[in-house]
Amino acid sequence: MKMQQLCPSPKMNCPRHARLAVARVQRVQQRTGIAILSRSVVANAAAGIASVSQNGGSNGNGAHATLTPVTPIAAPAAPAPAPAAPAPGVLPPAAAFNAIVAAGAAKAAMPAWKTFLMGIMAGCYISFGGFMAVTAATMCAGLGATNPILTRLVMGALFPFGLLITLVCGAELYTGNTALVTAAVAEGKATPKDLAKNWFWSYAGNAVGSLLMVGLVAATGLLATSPVAANMAVAKSALPFGQALVRGLLCNWLVCSAVWMAAAATSLPGKALAAYLPVMAFITLGLEHSVANMFFCSLGIVQGAPVSWGAFLTNNLLPVTLGNTLAGVLCMAAAYCACFGAAGNKPAATAAPAAAK
Repeated sequence: MKMQQLCPSPKMNCPRHARLAVARVQRVQQRTGIAILSRSVVANAAAGIASVSQNGGSNGNGAHATLTPVTPIAAPAAPAPAPAAPAPGVLPPAAAFNAIVAAGAAKAAMPAWKTFLMGIMAGCYISFGGFMAVTAATMCAGLGATNPILTRLVMGALFPFGLLITLVCGAELYTGNTALVTAAVAEGKATPKDLAKNWFWSYAGNAVGSLLMVGLVAATGLLATSPVAANMAVAKSALPFGQALVRGLLCNWLVCSAVWMAAAATSLPGKALAAYLPVMAFITLGLEHSVANMFFCSLGIVQGAPVSWGAFLTNNLLPVTLGNTLAGVLCMAAAYCACFGAAGNKPAATAAPAAAK
């Protein structure tokens, strides 16, 4: 319907006709969806028309006054929604456990070839940390002769960046997978077959990546005169089986806690801090990490350490790998599944109903 224009007419010579005209305009606005004038505006318009009518509808020169339509008042805009609350810097323990289970399930579902390839990448990343640690220890040989703990602190301060690259860029590290994939299996998100596939191919990839880095580091000639790796190979291969196993258990307890905390952190600085402190601790304490030893001991053997490959595999790598595995399965996955998993969240058994009389 076309809205009629307000204009003076003979019928608008009295206030009554003016008010009726304004009322008609308001009804037209309601039907056509145009913004409705406020009551005050309508009243002012009616008073103005009435005033014109009472004054004879003339401006004093005999010409009729023209009524200017009043501009509708727009409705106030809706208030802007409140900004979303920022994500916490660290997930609470229960939420972190759920993130760990989801990550473990994704790792378990990964095809074997991808697990192997990403395992090679993890072996290379950890070896980069070992390369840095051995280089620093070589340059601090004089310092370490009088204060051996200082050499360990320097190596511990530099080694963790390899784990940080693994966590941020994405790679398959066997020692961390012993906790993550085990948690996914315990929560029914993966199968034991998936776990065995992930463990085998990630461990094989870690070994290949470590040996690849040994060859590359040897080719650089940067550590050709360094005795650090050779001394480490001799000392590590001389450990009794039981000591190597317990050192491996304590080591991977720290490493898995680093991976766990990094999964709980929602920022890069948080992940870096999570990876740094536990890994620095295990290096400084002299604990044993199977993938790190794949680089350290292999490099020492290549450089001429009086250690055979068989002695390294049976005296060090085997017990350390067993200790690493026990830590991931028992100290982390099983413990936190009992606290935050399905087993720990089962409702308490209800009391048995009273016996019938």
